[in-house]
Amino acid sequence: MDILSDIFETVQLRGTLYFRTDFSHPWGVTVPPLGRATRFHYVLAGSCWLQLGEAAPVQLNRGDFVLVPGGLSHILTSAPDQSAPPLEALLYEANYQGDGYLVLPGGDPQAGTQLVCGHFSFARGADHPLLRAMPDRIIITAADRERRRWLSAVLDLCATTIFHDPHAPVGVVRRLSEVVLLEALRSAEDEAPEVRRMIAGFADPRVGRAIALIHREPERAWTIDSLAREAAMSRTRFAARFRALIGTTPIAYLSEWRLQRAAALLASSSRPVGEIAHACGYTNAASFARAFAERFGETPNRFRQSSDPAEAG
Repeated sequence: MDILSDIFETVQLRGTLYFRTDFSHPWGVTVPPLGRATRFHYVLAGSCWLQLGEAAPVQLNRGDFVLVPGGLSHILTSAPDQSAPPLEALLYEANYQGDGYLVLPGGDPQAGTQLVCGHFSFARGADHPLLRAMPDRIIITAADRERRRWLSAVLDLCATTIFHDPHAPVGVVRRLSEVVLLEALRSAEDEAPEVRRMIAGFADPRVGRAIALIHREPERAWTIDSLAREAAMSRTRFAARFRALIGTTPIAYLSEWRLQRAAALLASSSRPVGEIAHACGYTNAASFARAFAERFGETPNRFRQSSDPAEAG
């Protein structure tokens, strides 16, 4: 089982490419916060500066790719001291028509910067230790991509599709962007040590086997002893290794995963609540409803009624 893919399928990862740019110096934009999302920017030509919070701005050059998790606001500019109006004002100034191609008027036509910009969204209530482990930013340089040929190939295919095939199906572009996120996280080493540690845990022959079993059979009455047996380790050693790699206990991971799976099933299917409860390891609907309400702040039925069909699709 590919645990990373299963996580993102369950938390309903959706990639959205909201525009490609052709900016000429001087330019700047303040990107507003966006809940339940990870934004990304891929520099196809030229360069730009990224500033996040109070941190010093960092230059992004041709071929560089950046993720900004947590929906955090950030600033992109053609120079470190450049003014950066809000994105909404920039879209109005450029008479942006929502066609996916954003061009800023004026400026120096010889100093163009081409970007592919978008975001990855997650389902309401989506949570996982991996999401919490993401740093404020992950930058993968062109040199980094040379060592990660699969990521480089997918990024190039994504950019080519966006810029040279305006009639490409939205679903194709979305799937390509989702693969980009998966490969970017696998490639994030120095930038995201906590993510690297967790992905190593998924690949660990003992801890990874236990996690794969939790994902594959959440309905089983797992205990720390039974998981340790499957991992061929003593209870103490298994618990310690699991926590060292994943950052939480095996039972806490199991409990949270069951509720995330239940939320995904409620949002994407019409299966009865009792059936979902059983499929996610709860012996009865009442205990499931209590645990679900404690975690998500509403009953399973109310959660289902208020789920956005577009998010579940």
